Amino acid sequence: MKLLQIMANLTVAAGLLTSAANAQSSVDSDVVVATVNGEEIKMGHVVMVYDTLPQQYKSLPAEQVFQGIVEQIIQQTVLAQAAANPNSKYIEFAVDNERRILTASQMIDEITTEATSEDKLQAYYDARYQSVDLGREYNASHILVESEEEAKDLIVKLSDGADFAGLAQEFSTGPSGPNGGSLGWFGQGRMVAPFEQAVMSLTVGEVSPLPVQTQFGWHVIILNDMRAVQAPAFEEVSGEIAAELQRVAIEERVKVMVDGAAVVRVDQSTLNVDAVKTDISELD
Repeated sequence: MKLLQIMANLTVAAGLLTSAANAQSSVDSDVVVATVNGEEIKMGHVVMVYDTLPQQYKSLPAEQVFQGIVEQIIQQTVLAQAAANPNSKYIEFAVDNERRILTASQMIDEITTEATSEDKLQAYYDARYQSVDLGREYNASHILVESEEEAKDLIVKLSDGADFAGLAQEFSTGPSGPNGGSLGWFGQGRMVAPFEQAVMSLTVGEVSPLPVQTQFGWHVIILNDMRAVQAPAFEEVSGEIAAELQRVAIEERVKVMVDGAAVVRVDQSTLNVDAVKTDISELD
């Protein structure tokens, strides 16, 4: 599994852990709420279960939810105590993995919180959107016909003062014809290359001096207007920016930590790697 996929899973776990931690901040998590054959069920257990509930259950009254969770834990505890092999390898490795994920998630939460401070979000936004040229947007219309000769005839008509929209409605075979050939606003990369290049070579109000050929046919183009691309509002992209900063921060920090750790990887050729597909019930 790729590093980023693993980190994404840990990031989700970190969010759950943080939420649960916040929920427990004003209560004593060690308060005993029930015992089962002497085994204690604590408030912390209840809070952790509550944190994983679907939202519709969280909207229920606290007394009702609390009672339901406690009863659920009691039933699970009874079942666990009655298990024929409570110390099986399955349980051992599952608990080890869960503990590792939760502990790593605490570190992931620290990394992502530090990486997404308001100052860092704003600095990224300014560097990406405010300090660079975002390019141009164009508003153009066209008349699409099947032959170069037809297109040339239309250019002559336009040079003689004919109305572009009227000619588009009469002669254009494209879907924009009924709208006078209007294509609205579009940015770079939205149109096929020959068409885009022709549009970018025009000044506002100018008609293409020569027909433009694309895979769709022959075009006569007029540039109606042009404007600079406007940066999106900070609020519109802050979530995207935060996700990117988190991804980079996690990737960089994990690499540094792994590189600095005393990691010994056993040569796979000496291992039975097919064992990874073993049914968990067969763990020995």
